[in-house]
Amino acid sequence: MADHQSTEPGATLRRRALMTVVTFGIVSLLADIVYEGARSIIGPYLFTLGASAAAVGLISGLGEFAGYALRTITGMIADKTQGYWGMTIAGYGLTVVAVPLLGWVGRVDLALALVVAERLGKAIRSPARDTLIANAAEPLGRGWGFGIHEALDQIGAVAGPLLLALVLALRDTDYKLAFTILAVPGVLAMIALGVARRTTPEYVKHSQSTSTDETTSARLDRRPRMYLTFVFLSALGFAPFPLIAFHLTQRSVAGDAQIPLMFALAMAVDAVVALVSGRMYDRRGLRVLLVLPLLSVLAAIVFTTTGWIVWVGVATWGAVMGIQESTLRAAVGDLATSTGPATAYGIFNAAYGIALLIGGVALGALYEVAILAMVVMIIASQIAAAVVLRTLVAQPLSNVPASP
Repeated sequence: MADHQSTEPGATLRRRALMTVVTFGIVSLLADIVYEGARSIIGPYLFTLGASAAAVGLISGLGEFAGYALRTITGMIADKTQGYWGMTIAGYGLTVVAVPLLGWVGRVDLALALVVAERLGKAIRSPARDTLIANAAEPLGRGWGFGIHEALDQIGAVAGPLLLALVLALRDTDYKLAFTILAVPGVLAMIALGVARRTTPEYVKHSQSTSTDETTSARLDRRPRMYLTFVFLSALGFAPFPLIAFHLTQRSVAGDAQIPLMFALAMAVDAVVALVSGRMYDRRGLRVLLVLPLLSVLAAIVFTTTGWIVWVGVATWGAVMGIQESTLRAAVGDLATSTGPATAYGIFNAAYGIALLIGGVALGALYEVAILAMVVMIIASQIAAAVVLRTLVAQPLSNVPASP
């Protein structure tokens, strides 16, 4: 953090930090209506275009790969240029343009291109944005700061699927209208981002990163490498929601209008769990992540065909997302001791994105062979993740923040 912050009273500093985090949360809330709304229906939409389960897994995996793996490059660029705000604005802009266009294509390959474009927008903005949030949230505790941001973010993630559920209920299978209507919150998100740029305190606008030479030559020490291994293994065995939605559609477990409602439930659980796990992380450190592999395995019950069990599985899937999107990100800020902050977030997201790509393709292919085979892969990867994390927890980080 900038040196002049230390002269401010603690309460004032925390209040300014809270306002900044909430401002970013409002931007993410509006943007999430766009891309999480689209995410909730992309599986059934692809099914109407004639895609197979393997194709859905591939599209989901490639999209997530573009959204996460490329952040290594965009993170390094952000640290080198200090263009955190420019990259944040450009990334959001690409997303809010690509999503509404999805409803106007009638081919799987074009849908794939737009899904990748939407994720590319996230790749451009996320390391820069997360650096700004991590910098701002330090007086609050990074776990709590990212938890607040994720909770606000997930309000939009609930509203988006609910909006599209209403559209599809009133206009059965009218996916063109469903995607097009998302242009409205997209425009509002860009307006809110402009407001955020003007009102964010100056100390947050300029991150203190290492020099370019230090960033490019630095090597991660053993604990960050172990953490990245845990992240990779955990994400490898986490089923993407488009594959879940495909299953529910193909097996006639849920209708087109019900699936966005399920996704909304998952996002609501995500918001609550993000706050709880983020606060616990500030107090207990990486130990709180020990629950993540267990929840990831339990989420596999969503691939049954029994209604109430599916809903429980969807809620559990949302709990996993809540931990991944808040606490996993907060830990990166505390582990980033030998690289620039945006570079560290880029490396983290590269491991996460590559795992989602491999996992999405593999789980989709195994689903077509046998659901049991897919579940075995989920269990095996989560057991491996738990072993790595348990070893890491035995070597606690000295720089995990104390409770504010």
